[in-house]
Amino acid sequence: MSEDHEEAGGAAHGNFGQTVLGWWRVNNSARDSAQARALAARLRRAGPVEALSERSVQDLARLVHAGPARAEALARLVRLLAEIREHDSAPLARRLGDDVLSELRFQRLMRAEGEERDALLRRAIAMADRRCNVAALATDLWRWDDATRTRWCFHYFGAEAPVDAVRETTE
Repeated sequence: MSEDHEEAGGAAHGNFGQTVLGWWRVNNSARDSAQARALAARLRRAGPVEALSERSVQDLARLVHAGPARAEALARLVRLLAEIREHDSAPLARRLGDDVLSELRFQRLMRAEGEERDALLRRAIAMADRRCNVAALATDLWRWDDATRTRWCFHYFGAEAPVDAVRETTE
């Protein structure tokens, strides 16, 4: 499978977020299930290789057509999704507005990359009571480009993103 096809996965067709949400509901959100709680705990503590060695993570990789070229992004995604306890209709950036996350911390998050971004997102998820729109967050983390960060800025301040920014993230 080509790298372009792997990156597109379900995201190019708008199904990526819903596919990940379905996976998250089965594997992480069932807090009454000891198996789901144990997996979430392992993923929260895992490094990239440990996360990728989980069967359910490999199941997700197949579902979204994420091959070796996207392994690091997949590991980051599942480790952050393990932090979420409840799916909510509001995107994470919107939940962080209204003085949940200071503007300076939000600006730092928007500039961050790699492990620093992940650490800041972990803290932000905790500050948002560990709930947000899982499908939207998954799609945003998978892409994490200028269009995504632009939309987050509008959501953080409680505004709707310009149509161009929304269109770029859903195409």
